[in-house]
Amino acid sequence: MPEEEVGKVSDFFARPVVAGIELTGTVKVGDKIHIKGHTTDMEMTVDSMQIDNVDVAEARAGDSVGIKVADRVRRGDAIYRVAD
Repeated sequence: MPEEEVGKVSDFFARPVVAGIELTGTVKVGDKIHIKGHTTDMEMTVDSMQIDNVDVAEARAGDSVGIKVADRVRRGDAIYRVAD
């Protein structure tokens, strides 16, 4: 499946397990994403995301979003949107 890079992890919070992401593309709730880095390799569906603690359904390039993740991610990990 083709993947398009849509951002990079800028921060990680252990409680709750949330990745701070600087977007370079568009991401919507329901999109499947792939997080890839030196020690990170996970695919997940975006169940919810927030900008400044406010739930949003879609975010665009230039936005900083928080997305709940299943496991630890690291600063600099690349975020790809997986095409169906």
